[in-house]
Amino acid sequence: MAERSDCIFCRIVAGEIPADVVHEDEHTVAFRDLDPKAPVHVLVIPRRHIASISDAADTDAAVMGALLLAARDVAAVEGVAEGGYRLVVNTGAAANQTVHHVHVHVMGGRDMRWPPG
Repeated sequence: MAERSDCIFCRIVAGEIPADVVHEDEHTVAFRDLDPKAPVHVLVIPRRHIASISDAADTDAAVMGALLLAARDVAAVEGVAEGGYRLVVNTGAAANQTVHHVHVHVMGGRDMRWPPG
C-alpha cells in the first residue's frame, strides 16, 4: 500500500509532522509515544503504509520481521532489553487500534502486570 496523506504515521515518515525519532532503518521508523504508558514507550512503524496486521500480505513478511527486529533494537538502546519489556500490537477496533497504520508499542522501565488491559 502506498503512503497515505490522511495517515498521521505516514506524515511522520515523510517528515511532515515532527516526532522524537529514536531509530530508523530501511524499513522502519521508531519514535516516542506522545502519551506514554510506561517510562519507555516507543512506537515502531513500517515506512510503507500497512493499515493493520490483518491487512499485511504474505509479501510483507520482510517488513513485518523488520518491525520486530527494530523493536528489539529500540529496547536495547532504551536500556530495557536486559530487564524485560513488552511489545504490543493492537489490531482492529475491539483491540483499540486508534491509528490505522501497523505499529508496535515497545514498553518498559516498570513492572508489566498480567493480564494487560
